[in-house]
Amino acid sequence: MSGASTDDVTFFDIVARSRSLTEAAREFGVSVSSVSKRLAQMEARLGVLLVQRSTRRLTLTPEGERYAAGASVIAAQLEELEDSIAEQQHELRGRVHVRSTIGLGRAHIAPLVADFVERNPRVQVDLDLSSLPLNIAGTGFDIDIRVGALQDSRLTATRLWVNRRVLCASPEYLRRNGTPASLKELEQHTCIILRENESDYALWRFETGDKELAIRVAGNLISNDGDVITQWCLAGRGLVMRSLWHVEPLLRDGSLIQVLPDIQTPSADIAAVYAAAAPLPRRTRAVIDHLKANLGRRITAAAQQCLS
Repeated sequence: MSGASTDDVTFFDIVARSRSLTEAAREFGVSVSSVSKRLAQMEARLGVLLVQRSTRRLTLTPEGERYAAGASVIAAQLEELEDSIAEQQHELRGRVHVRSTIGLGRAHIAPLVADFVERNPRVQVDLDLSSLPLNIAGTGFDIDIRVGALQDSRLTATRLWVNRRVLCASPEYLRRNGTPASLKELEQHTCIILRENESDYALWRFETGDKELAIRVAGNLISNDGDVITQWCLAGRGLVMRSLWHVEPLLRDGSLIQVLPDIQTPSADIAAVYAAAAPLPRRTRAVIDHLKANLGRRITAAAQQCLS
């Protein structure tokens, strides 16, 4: 039996990181049947099934996951070698698959990656926006832009911007209902709830001294879209807990008022998250560095614009 070639390794690395055989075929610039045929040849040589076939969704078998884990390390080493050779020309190339939450992605990440590819025309950035939770390990994504703490030890994070969630309401809501003077009084108020990730989203967390305190809130308006709940808040429908990057302009111009400002909430920093198993290709690191260098500037400018 002949051994695997480096072409097979890089081929399967791309297949494993693709969301479907159609996407893999698009990446190679060939037909789906060509990708499927080459995959079948690899499986025949190995004597195992690596991928469950579907043009809409790609699912790795346990053997496929094992092969993909090794292939990603080898492919990354090859890319790093080629990058080091090409570094004399100072040119980045290849594809970077980025995922972000919808609100942050639209407001800041999308413009920043567009600036990046304008400066690096041989890099293709594929930006995916979603409110659904993601475990980036083993997916086709290179970078996940995430707000909040990192829980998975298989991942590494680079902090892009220091962020915190704040409690706020419109002046109209506070005029009608009064301003909460303590966390206990939140139980008497209508709260607008953002449904995100897999957490218990009706629990709002605060820091009192060196302890974290979780308050269960209630309300009849719930959405998975941060812009939607902010609009409800502006219309006087209730209190919200939102990231400071999102509401700071509204706090500065008086459209919203921070409630219980002396009680801190846990940090919710914005970070670029990526798999820790393999070294990052130079183009991926360059995208992260670009976001880190410019995200804060954009957020600060958006906050200051309301004062001009």
